[in-house]
Amino acid sequence: MGKVAAIQMTSSHVVAENLAAAESLLREAKEAGALVACLPENFSFIGLKDADKLQVAEPYGDGLVQRFLSDTARKFQMWILGGTIVVRTDDAERVANTSLLIDSDGRRVARYDKIHLFDVTIPGRNEQYRESNHVLPGRVPVIADTPVGKLGLSVCYDMRFPELYRELVSQGAEWLAMPAAFTVPTGHAHWETLLRARAIENLCYVVAPAQSGLHTSGRETYGDSLIVDYWGQVLSRLAKGTGVITAEIDLASQAESRARFPALDNRQLGLAGAATARSQVMA
Repeated sequence: MGKVAAIQMTSSHVVAENLAAAESLLREAKEAGALVACLPENFSFIGLKDADKLQVAEPYGDGLVQRFLSDTARKFQMWILGGTIVVRTDDAERVANTSLLIDSDGRRVARYDKIHLFDVTIPGRNEQYRESNHVLPGRVPVIADTPVGKLGLSVCYDMRFPELYRELVSQGAEWLAMPAAFTVPTGHAHWETLLRARAIENLCYVVAPAQSGLHTSGRETYGDSLIVDYWGQVLSRLAKGTGVITAEIDLASQAESRARFPALDNRQLGLAGAATARSQVMA
């Protein structure tokens, strides 16, 4: 068993202020006994306009935010999942929305670039997002060993695509992280339902740290950070505001439930090597 933390923030366009807030909350997570602390999507920066992320993007492997993650992980002797940060790409007009996993020695263990980008118009509202205007999508699912088990990485809008999580669990993921900055309308409609569904169908813990409240850009995010167990039960939540929630990851109980209720082994579709579907034509 091991304790994980989900951190809820209200990030702004001022990087230094966001890092100071994150450090305080990470200290709280450490004091609560967390072995791994997970920050929300865009924890270090939410610009006044979407294109502002181009100005704060860092080269992979160096930069203020990446040094902060490494230094803080080393100082607190705690693993940190850096929600997402803005990383430069070869395209001068688009960055990567990157989640970095840092170990307690401050070393980068894994990098995941958000695969599914938020290009939507919210039904019934004059609210539109085109993340792909300034972000390049990732292509590769990522899992990594942590002190509390194998972690499958994902970000926010990814949670609407269950095939990603099937792949992560097929590769051995034992818990799933979903740092997010969810809109209020979609949060009310779908947030908890999607998180619990991903936990239930994969018999897997889900840790979802979120942005919450009104940001300096005028955007409002939903909050409601959750930690959900493999049976879909909410172990801990923070509905609004900033703060830290924690829960224990019990891999032995999860493994026992997977053995007694072998839904993952009972799958018939979407398996590697499965026969290709063919149309049947009547003679």
